[in-house]
This record gives sequence, C-alpha cells and structure tokens, in this order.
Amino acid sequence: QVQLVESGGGLVQAGGSLRLSCAASRSFLSFNSMGWFRQTPGKQRELVASITKEGTTNYADSVKGRFAISRDNVKNTVYLQMNSLKPEDTAVYYCNADGSIFFGRVYWGQGTQVTVSS
Repeated sequence: QVQLVESGGGLVQAGGSLRLSCAASRSFLSFNSMGWFRQTPGKQRELVASITKEGTTNYADSVKGRFAISRDNVKNTVYLQMNSLKPEDTAVYYCNADGSIFFGRVYWGQGTQVTVSS
C-alpha cells in the first residue's frame, strides 16, 4: 500500500509564493515519476509538473518559469515551489505517483487547496 501525504496549500495574494510537499510512504525510486496535478470545479484534472526517477522534469506551459518541481530522495518527498502566483492558479492540487511498473497502478494524494486572491 502506498500513501501520499500532501501539505503546504493555503491562501496567498497574487504575486506571492507557496511550496507544496508530497511525502510518499515508499521510495521515490519505486515510481516511474511523481508529479502535481490541479483541478477546478467543472474542469478536468490537468498536469502541472512532473519529475521522473531519472530526474527529467516536465511543466505545463502556464506555469513554466514560475513553478519548480524538486525531490528529496532521502525523505521520499516531492516539492512544488510556486512563485509569482496568479488568481488562475487557484485550484485543488493533487500529488500523483506513477507506480504502474512496481505496483500496477497510479496513486493520488488527498488534494490540497491553493487559493490566490487578486
């Protein structure tokens, strides 16, 4: 069983910063990749950023240059540093772990709310 525990969401003014954390109960190297998705009411969940176990990162165009994903292999934790936040970044952010090879499935965190006020 894999658990993903998220933290770091909250309310921030436009232009501010937040850092999200996602702690996995298994080694990061057990997953093909880990990442962050976000979802707003009535819309599909969308990829924000991901990082493979080899360290390759990928970002949505809307966050390039503002967000940075990183990981701590010792703590099995993935971080999302969000800078220059905009009201349109407001969403529930979900941590994701692709365990399809070792575990046969993808895992999701419980979600953390990020609200950016204008």
